[in-house]
Amino acid sequence: MEIVAVIDFETTGLSPAQGDRATEIAAVLLENGKVVDRYQSLMNAGVRIPSYIETLTGISDAMIRKAPKAAAVMQEVSDFVGDYPLVAHNASFDSKFWDAELAHIDRVRPQQFACSLLLSRRLFPQAPSHRLGALVEYANLPVAGRAHRALADAEMAASLFVKLIGELGQRYEVHEVSHALLCKIQRAPKHQLNQCIQRHRQEESGH
Repeated sequence: MEIVAVIDFETTGLSPAQGDRATEIAAVLLENGKVVDRYQSLMNAGVRIPSYIETLTGISDAMIRKAPKAAAVMQEVSDFVGDYPLVAHNASFDSKFWDAELAHIDRVRPQQFACSLLLSRRLFPQAPSHRLGALVEYANLPVAGRAHRALADAEMAASLFVKLIGELGQRYEVHEVSHALLCKIQRAPKHQLNQCIQRHRQEESGH
């Protein structure tokens, strides 16, 4: 599979539209199922961190005050990621913050997000929960560090992503898994997964 960038944000809340900002970003580059590079930084967007978020993430106002400015971090991480296809666990959340933080530096995302949460609902429907921590436990994947810190979560999302691709190979004999196919699968209703993969096969073979 082509190189993909798996990203994770920690933030002050759930919605950039409500004024919430990112406090930490991590991106890991995956090539052939292996992490080949990493980026991680706290980021100072000049906003206060609510106490419940500090309890959840361990990221405090004092830590953020010493962190580089959000604009500088976003320039670095968007250069690091470049045009590689993006992956996140619960991408509807991370993509909102990625787009909002890029907008602060007048940049626009050129690529799509694949979502390991949506893919896991299609490929591991029997999992007790589709939260990242629960899926890591369910699939027997290594715990990369403290949950709700960006690098640990990005590493665990990357492991889960590799596991999901392996599952596609085993269960559906899809051996060339592209990011585009994953984006199709995550949009397909669960009961149409077979048809979605068959259609992809036909397109690939030119029939």
